[in-house]
Amino acid sequence: MNEQDWSLLDSIYEEQNITKAAERLFISQPALTYRLQQIEQEFGIKVFNRTGKKITFTLEGEHLIHYAKKMLLELRRTKDYLANLHAHEVRGTLRIGASSNFSLYKLPAILKHFVELYPNVQIHLNTGLSSDIFRLLQNDEVQIAFIRGDYQWIEEKYLINEERICVISKHPIELEELPKLPRIHYQIGAVKSKIKFKTDPFLSKSIDTWWQEQFRSPPQMTMQVDSVETCKELVKHGLGYAIIPRICLTKEDDLHTIDLTRNDGQFLLRKTWMIYRESAMELASLNQFVNDVKSCFPQT
Repeated sequence: MNEQDWSLLDSIYEEQNITKAAERLFISQPALTYRLQQIEQEFGIKVFNRTGKKITFTLEGEHLIHYAKKMLLELRRTKDYLANLHAHEVRGTLRIGASSNFSLYKLPAILKHFVELYPNVQIHLNTGLSSDIFRLLQNDEVQIAFIRGDYQWIEEKYLINEERICVISKHPIELEELPKLPRIHYQIGAVKSKIKFKTDPFLSKSIDTWWQEQFRSPPQMTMQVDSVETCKELVKHGLGYAIIPRICLTKEDDLHTIDLTRNDGQFLLRKTWMIYRESAMELASLNQFVNDVKSCFPQT
């Protein structure tokens, strides 16, 4: 087996579909199937069983895919290390994971400045839920992560920002009115086919706890959206209020806001962290990027 075979097995496992795996690898489906059959013959196993369009991996297949993922990771680490070894300039590949909101409102300017200074660094970016990005870092699929919320991380972490969580509305309202008003519920990562919504558990828990402290009746959820921009547009059209972190607001939004406070008077805050492994700082590209980010968000 070689790198192409490892990628083939990894793609099949990730996509759970032969056709999609072939498209991901930019090869034909017959070519992928032929090579898969050769791998199975080489090891004398069946990688997966197929029932209609559904794929079920065998125990042997699961073990082989775990091996393929491990080898791909080791190869990636080796390439990154060699690219930075004895380099006279910052170069190589920088693999970043970032939460959706941080990616939308803060990260583009950071990356633009960094690539202008270090054009020989190639940026690989993954965005999504903080919980998913945290998992990518745990699995060493990214070298550095920007996540929102308090996750258990024992290695390097740096507090980027603390922003308040607020109520937004088109016209001025009082907090006491909220249970009687329509609420536009913003949740990241809607699964449209199953009509389910996912959001960062830390944000949901903070808002739910605040609500239970303030009111005895539940909110009137009239709309659920998975885009903060859609949420704000609906609020701007007077269709209800919403509760979102202040990072999502711009000067152009022109909305009325009320910062939420707990019963003890403390603001309801949302933390953004930069986290990474200490060993990864051996890479010149990551070392420089971390220092640049810290200069953009100095701690007082």
